Amino acid sequence: MDLIKVAGVVNDSVVDGEGYRFTIFTQGCPHDCPGCHNPQTHDRNGGRLMTVDELLGLIRQNPLLSGVTFSGGEPFMQPEPLALLGQKVHACGLDITTYTGYTLEQLQLMGNKHVGGLLVVTDVLIDGPFVAAKRDLTLQFRGSSNQRIIDMNETRKKGFVVLKN
Repeated sequence: MDLIKVAGVVNDSVVDGEGYRFTIFTQGCPHDCPGCHNPQTHDRNGGRLMTVDELLGLIRQNPLLSGVTFSGGEPFMQPEPLALLGQKVHACGLDITTYTGYTLEQLQLMGNKHVGGLLVVTDVLIDGPFVAAKRDLTLQFRGSSNQRIIDMNETRKKGFVVLKN
């Protein structure tokens, strides 16, 4: 599977992770967090289909990038094609930041090999739902204080594995 349902892309973001980034906003989200700043990405029937290679071509056009960010919507609704894209992005020497409304622990318990594949290519995971009552504009790369920035490379060194239900 190499099709990704995309709400949109940003070629030159500095707010979606460290450095100069290409951000892919995936289409579809089950969380419906009140106050979400991307509510247009929630509808699973919206967006447009793009191939992994089409997105990779856009990424390769920008020689200034330090990485790619998968945002949403909810990237873990499309883990298989995003994991494939992540592998190709890594082959270009770029890192991957992935945003999710799930916690790392919830993703781990899903025990889905495709979810695991997306976690494997993710260098930085920003997890947890947006919680309007915990909104904090002073936080870097996050909207609410319950969300965490997780260095997945360090987490894997400490023995992180995807568990089965």
